[in-house]
Amino acid sequence: MTENTQKREDNSHFLVTAEELNSKARDIRMLLLDVDGVLTDGKLYFNNDAVESKTFNTLDGHGIKMLQASGVRVGIITGRTSKLVEKRASDLGITLLVQGREDKYTALQEILSSETVDLEHIAFMGDDYPDLTVMTRVGLSLTVPNAHAEVIKRSHWQSQNAGGHGAVREACDLIMKAQNTYSVALEKYINA
Repeated sequence: MTENTQKREDNSHFLVTAEELNSKARDIRMLLLDVDGVLTDGKLYFNNDAVESKTFNTLDGHGIKMLQASGVRVGIITGRTSKLVEKRASDLGITLLVQGREDKYTALQEILSSETVDLEHIAFMGDDYPDLTVMTRVGLSLTVPNAHAEVIKRSHWQSQNAGGHGAVREACDLIMKAQNTYSVALEKYINA
């Protein structure tokens, strides 16, 4: 393990120290998310009529809303196309949505054509090879414990919760704590 690698209690290795992670998170202006395996548990559910269903976590949803309220844009880039994802994005106020794109770096370039944010100010949370094209180019790469091992090795940070089980909420909290907006958001609920 190099001096720039952080080791957590669960023996996961990361490319940055805790101080570098905090510095990277402090500079984030946009969080982009994969869907299957990050916002969901990664399983694809179909009934006998081939109708798809997905399960989303309410902790993730509230974390996304709080992060957006703190001034960080949130978007979704996914390789599959689903009306369920479109509805979830709409419910959460997410307007940056690119679906059906296996080439996620090109999808990122499409988003950046209408957004003024530098790559180092973007975080991306993914779990599999197609996500690496973005994760290896942005300022902060985030992943989940159920991600492929090669993705985990190339991530700056890994959630404790699996995708679809509050992992995105952890990422939102990480960014908000680094930007000193977390306690302000929490205070609204404590002193309501």
